[in-house]
Amino acid sequence: MIHELLLALSGYPGTIFTWNKRTGLQVSQDLPFLHPSETSVLNRLSKLGSDYIRFTEFIELHTGHVHQQEHHTNQPNQTGLHGIYLRAFCTGLDSILQPYRQALLDLEQEFLGDPHLTISHVNYKLDQFQLLFPSVMVVVETIKSQKIHGCQILETVYKHSCGGLPPVRMALEKILAVCHGVMYKQLAAWMLHGLLLDQSEEFFVKQGPSAGGAAANQEEEEEDLGLGGLSGKQLRELQDLRLIEEENMLAPSLQQFSLRTEMLPSYIPIRVAEKILFVGESVQMFENHNHSHSPSRAGSILKHQEDLFAAGLHRLKQQPLFSLVDFENLIDHIRSTVAEHLWTLMVEESDLLEQLKIIKDFYLLGRGELYQVFIDLAQHMLKTPPTAVTEHDVNVAFQQAAHKVLLDDDNLLPLLHLTVDYQGKDSKEATGPRDSATPPQDTSPREVPPTGWAALGLIYKVQWPLHILFTPAILEKYNVVFRYLLSVRRVQSQLQHCWALQMQRKHLKSNQTTAVKWRLRNHMAFLIDNLQYYLQVDVLESQFSQLLQLINSTRDFESIRLAHDHFLSNLLAQSFILLKPVFHCLNEILELCQSFCSLVSQSVASLDERGSAQLDILVKGFRRQSSLLFKILSSVRNHQINSDLAQLLLRLDYNKYYTQAGGTLGSV
Repeated sequence: MIHELLLALSGYPGTIFTWNKRTGLQVSQDLPFLHPSETSVLNRLSKLGSDYIRFTEFIELHTGHVHQQEHHTNQPNQTGLHGIYLRAFCTGLDSILQPYRQALLDLEQEFLGDPHLTISHVNYKLDQFQLLFPSVMVVVETIKSQKIHGCQILETVYKHSCGGLPPVRMALEKILAVCHGVMYKQLAAWMLHGLLLDQSEEFFVKQGPSAGGAAANQEEEEEDLGLGGLSGKQLRELQDLRLIEEENMLAPSLQQFSLRTEMLPSYIPIRVAEKILFVGESVQMFENHNHSHSPSRAGSILKHQEDLFAAGLHRLKQQPLFSLVDFENLIDHIRSTVAEHLWTLMVEESDLLEQLKIIKDFYLLGRGELYQVFIDLAQHMLKTPPTAVTEHDVNVAFQQAAHKVLLDDDNLLPLLHLTVDYQGKDSKEATGPRDSATPPQDTSPREVPPTGWAALGLIYKVQWPLHILFTPAILEKYNVVFRYLLSVRRVQSQLQHCWALQMQRKHLKSNQTTAVKWRLRNHMAFLIDNLQYYLQVDVLESQFSQLLQLINSTRDFESIRLAHDHFLSNLLAQSFILLKPVFHCLNEILELCQSFCSLVSQSVASLDERGSAQLDILVKGFRRQSSLLFKILSSVRNHQINSDLAQLLLRLDYNKYYTQAGGTLGSV
């Protein structure tokens, strides 16, 4: 009977110890020679056998090789569990079952040497497993029931290992060490060679964008800001400074790789995972470039220290316990090596500062004289809706403007190209929910830009490796700022042209309407000139000098990328592109100024009755919008929320004229 017991505990039940799938291993009830106390002890031992059989079944199911008995049918994998982390878990589980198997062999030897040993001796020898097996079974059942997958297995084993039972903790730590071996192999492939070896999507780095981008795309209802006052909701928006969502044109760059945060174990902080992601992306970028081009750059991005870093990862793999300090130190060492190499490549070899100056000169209108000439040359071709040939004509005008201001850089000009989207943005509206309510033939005329200026964009061909800093999405954000700054500069130029007309006609007889007209021009020019000065000096020059200072004070590429992202975010925020009420109000003012300039240019002599009526509408509109702008700026300043709005108000109201006029410009 003792041999029957040992066989049953080894996973081979018979007639005395029977196996039931639901109840497990049990002593047969029809044995008259067993005392109830003996039956109780045997059933207690049978629980160990039941757990062992279930362990071996689980291992066999997911690995296909184990010390397994023939009477169990190899069931198909109905749970859907798979992957290398699960196989590693099974390997670790099999290793902690080895002491149990050895204990059974030792018991068999002892019973062969001394046939008079009792069941109590078996119970005593195997008592150490009475705590271990149920606790490990909880982990196995959790993995099966919740379909734990990939690196989530690390988290599950880690949580259950944080207990107060030393045998359980040591056994689960042993399993965890085996599972960590898989993670270290994936880390070595990713960080040292740029290879994402993850067929079953188990690693915490994945190819493709992160899943959080689409959820944030929420649209808010447009509000009529043309009325002379602030609604409670608008004021709350201003006081809370809720920036409008950056839509398709302001969407963050869809990186080729991102973090799969649900797979990241809790004991590895997100900051460490982001460093791992950065290193792998950078290494892969260099590997791809070296495959497609001759590797003429400064050799390996890891400075030929791959063997050193691989040895460091191997040492971590050999440690019985995971040490976050040692792990993060090695990751930091690899990251700093990559970041410093990228810094050298960007700043010294690719002359990042010169590239930023080009971005500032052309996207941020740093070459003001160039765009002044360009506005004069392209005004007639961009004031109407664009056509298929508009883009070609605009680029010819841009080249002519460059030659007129003696900008004849043969290496730079071919990298710049102006675009005109004459068909309009049709991706969002055409596929939106309005399709069902609006006939398709009605959508396309609405989508055509009203003027060529609204469809104008600038493309800059960024050279390798600067493309990782100036991504298409980053350049599109620059394009948004470019169109806005160009519209302000164009309105300023038109108002200055109106002043020239005023000087030419000052000898003509004037009347009350003429006085109103020129006072309105004066107030419009005052507001636009101060807005332009604020944008170019208080925002662009200030932020750009801070960016250059940060770049010169570091030798870390990630710090440069962070500083550049911060610079661009500040441009969008401080120029009010992201603050919807202010941006809407400023756009209305710019449109009123353009309408005024058109009215003045068309009427050589005094205004007729129709022109006077149109002028009256413009005066009222400008008064209303300037009053709204003053209320917005004052309300935010009074709450001391936003220094940018306060700075613009300081420019506009430096001598308190704006305040004394009741916050209204354009009045007689």
